[in-house]
Amino acid sequence: MARAMKVAIVDDEEDMRQSVSQWLALSGFDTETYPSAEDALKSIGADFAGVVVSDIRMPGMDGMALLKKLMSLDSGLPVILITGHGDVPMAVEAMRIGAYDFLEKPFNPDRMTELAKRATQARRMTLDNRALRKELSDGSTLMKKLIGSSPAMERLREDILDLGQADGHVLIDGETGTGKTLVAHALHAVGPRAGKKFVVVSCAAYSEDILATRLFGPMEEGGQIPLVEEARGGTLVLEDVEALSQSLQARLLTFINEQGTPAETRIVAICNDHEQGRTVEDALRPDLYYRLAALKIMLPPLRSRGEDILTLFARLTEQFAEEYGCEAPQVTAQEAAQLLQAPWPGNVRQLINVAERAVLQNRRGSGSIASLLMTDNEETGPAAITTEGKPLKEYVESFEKMLIDNTMRRHKGSITAVMDELCLPRRTLNEKMAKYGLQRQDYL
Repeated sequence: MARAMKVAIVDDEEDMRQSVSQWLALSGFDTETYPSAEDALKSIGADFAGVVVSDIRMPGMDGMALLKKLMSLDSGLPVILITGHGDVPMAVEAMRIGAYDFLEKPFNPDRMTELAKRATQARRMTLDNRALRKELSDGSTLMKKLIGSSPAMERLREDILDLGQADGHVLIDGETGTGKTLVAHALHAVGPRAGKKFVVVSCAAYSEDILATRLFGPMEEGGQIPLVEEARGGTLVLEDVEALSQSLQARLLTFINEQGTPAETRIVAICNDHEQGRTVEDALRPDLYYRLAALKIMLPPLRSRGEDILTLFARLTEQFAEEYGCEAPQVTAQEAAQLLQAPWPGNVRQLINVAERAVLQNRRGSGSIASLLMTDNEETGPAAITTEGKPLKEYVESFEKMLIDNTMRRHKGSITAVMDELCLPRRTLNEKMAKYGLQRQDYL
């Protein structure tokens, strides 16, 4: 489930504070209010899990001073400024310093909601990427995150190791929820740029003007530097690259051409738009597309990864069970078949949601995995089980591997305990573990 993002509202006028808070709360946001910039700074620091909405005109520290302080603490924190009519030029300057956007009084509440949604989306991506950078500081650890033994995942890991050493720009394509940003991190971590900057920006999270300034400048002196400069010598990841306007595509192409070969800064473009009949090649001008797609990685959809589905589900339910302090659900043979048959339109992201809800159901002692697969998901639509069959042997082997893997994990590699629980002779257990590529040392 997505992490709840806060909206901090800073305004010395109580009526304005409360009205903005009430409106955003009704729109589904978790709000907190502050009567002054000084009060806000006591609670808002680097890695604040949310965004800031602040008035410009306030006694003591005003909105501009608050913005500069927040940018010095965390330059990736979205700050939306509320301005009076005469403050618009000041707000434009504030955006050059690093403000996310501004609203002029009187403003349309729906516009506020729209801005808050875009800002929280951008913030969530920033925090997720920071967490990944901290956790996955070396390539070997990161590659272990790409779980799966299916041929598609074996090829993906090989592609990452090969392309990570190359200098060319990379286009990462695939359905939503397949882990494209994780692969971008892996490409950076296994290559010669691993110790250099890794900068991620969503091209869909900003308006065209703001994105242009973020990417190419000019920025206000003393504020943020353009992302193309921040990423110099490292990797610049453009998520939702298909959202780039024609003018920004032209500027990006100029930037790429001016770098020469080999490129000083590597561009990794990620496509997230898969409307019916539409491809990233359709969205980008041909000369830019062929520069970005010099090297290309296509991520496999989850439904094509076979028993990886059961492996991932088992790992995820273990993690969530530990987080919630309860037992992970035991998957029956029928449920294993249902997991393998589901179409997974939301891919790994959807599997994560189902695994978490399965753990919560198990904690309550009610519900089934089948019911979760039939539930409508607002992001992915109905996740009904498909009618496409597979040979019985595939289902049996996938379930058998999952069962041995889960039992080995629970007993931390104790062969005797696994033999007792599964009623298997040692020789049979050894043969099956060898068949499925399971090694005891991985569970110790």
